[in-house]
Amino acid sequence: MTELPDGEFGVIYADPPLEYNDSGVRGGTDNHYGTMTIDDIKTLDVPSSEDAILYLWTTVTHAQEAFEVIEAWGFEYKTQAVWDKQKMGIGHWMRGQHELLYIAVKGDVSPPNQEVRRSSVFQEQRTEHSEKPKKVRSYIEAAHPDADKLELFSRDARVGWEVFGDEADDKPQHTFDSCLGGS
Repeated sequence: MTELPDGEFGVIYADPPLEYNDSGVRGGTDNHYGTMTIDDIKTLDVPSSEDAILYLWTTVTHAQEAFEVIEAWGFEYKTQAVWDKQKMGIGHWMRGQHELLYIAVKGDVSPPNQEVRRSSVFQEQRTEHSEKPKKVRSYIEAAHPDADKLELFSRDARVGWEVFGDEADDKPQHTFDSCLGGS
């Protein structure tokens, strides 16, 4: 498995590329990027510091698996936020219009200062497949200005962040190709 970045990070921001049962579907996940099994994601040796906060994206269909990842990575669930995509998507039971952002901690981590806290609903229209709202990273930066930050499964580079992901460009990055069988 490809190595994750060196160091210890106080903020981990992750959007794991979970497998979906949508292979062959026009909007299917595997049409856009490589995916990983839940077991591969859970066994990642995430380089978090002893006192760290995790911001973990999940879809409603994978909420239970997200709790498994939180526990496997050594974090404890605290709360969640919702991203209202303002446009209906696909779905079998309901057509999804939102994603969940789970927030978990390990060690001694205090909540953000009162003046930085915001509504738990991020409203921003969805754009590219799986691309997350820019408002969330901006919030994390404001809430944890002095923390070393790592974005796992990143789509793009950003000043002040270490990135790990197959799609991150404009910066040397770490990839998880070998986790996917060398695609």
